[in-house]
Amino acid sequence: MTLLWWILGALGALFVVYVVYGTWLAMVLKWEDEQSVGLAYYGLPPEGRAAFKAKLRQHAQRLAPIIRLNSKLAKVDFSRARIQYKGVSGPSGSCSVESFTAAAAYTPRPEDVFVVTQMKCGTTWMQHVVYEVLHRGNGDIVATGKAMYALSPWIEGRKSVPMAESRPLGTERPSRIIKTHLPVALCPFSAAAKYIYVARHPVSCFASCIDFVDTNVGGMSPELSAFEQWFTSPDLMWWGTWTDHVKGWWVRRNEPNVLFVYFEDMKKDLASVVRQVATFLGVQPLSDAEVASIVHKCGFAYMQEHQDNFEMHPPHILQTNAELFVAGTADRYKNVPADIRQRVAAWVVREMAPSDFPLKERYPDVKAE
Repeated sequence: MTLLWWILGALGALFVVYVVYGTWLAMVLKWEDEQSVGLAYYGLPPEGRAAFKAKLRQHAQRLAPIIRLNSKLAKVDFSRARIQYKGVSGPSGSCSVESFTAAAAYTPRPEDVFVVTQMKCGTTWMQHVVYEVLHRGNGDIVATGKAMYALSPWIEGRKSVPMAESRPLGTERPSRIIKTHLPVALCPFSAAAKYIYVARHPVSCFASCIDFVDTNVGGMSPELSAFEQWFTSPDLMWWGTWTDHVKGWWVRRNEPNVLFVYFEDMKKDLASVVRQVATFLGVQPLSDAEVASIVHKCGFAYMQEHQDNFEMHPPHILQTNAELFVAGTADRYKNVPADIRQRVAAWVVREMAPSDFPLKERYPDVKAE
């Protein structure tokens, strides 16, 4: 009987410890969210952002036992880790129904330049290209220690400079650089504004989405089968599937205020894409020296070296790796297990069949097996 009481007492003590740690973790999660909405984090100077990260690391070290335990007990459920607006899902926390609603209701202005992609298709990269084109290669994000999200609003997101507080950038063609992943049906559209859409190899997008979730939830990351179901589901996938997203924006490609480019072309010949963007935005032709400066500053090595200026998500306690690019390659699809790669590719072929998007020409390896 004494042993039984001892066991019950030990279990009770463990339960109390778990409750205390759980309450502490919940409080930290609430605090870090509140401290990263709008400009609360991205508006800080470099030393302020560094101090926030240091405090998060302290909490993470102290809460490591319950974080490890939770990672064994629960995995991310994509049916719950989302908000929905008019049938389109978005990541909860980064977005909300209110932020989606405000984005869809926005009336674009002539100075607005929207950088549009499905997630993990070169959004931050193109934002920086546009920024440097507007500054003719003399942009000072790194020199001033500013964060891209303090200058460029994410229209449907909660954690960037708010639309109402954002300002046009550059002098020759003052422009607001607006990030969005919204599908064509929800993205606010106006003939007066500009839209640059970046498409990426679908299986590379899939692989990069896995990387993104892995780095943001650590041990709570689900099995590959859950990622596959998520990526191919119109209901679950954030901002809709790759196929629906690309098909929708492909239809608009010939409109004079839409520029449709490819991630792979940016990797292969960034200088040509830079000149294409400059022409599209209507700035004076760039000199060879200006193009060279832009290509250098928008290169993988430069942005990785200064990744604190180009963070795609505020740091948080579950984050395991805040690197801007995990690989920075155009052929990330090669790292996906062959069976999953083949299934995702076959799904893409079926879904893209009604569209005249040049799938075979652009991505010849994406085929039905």
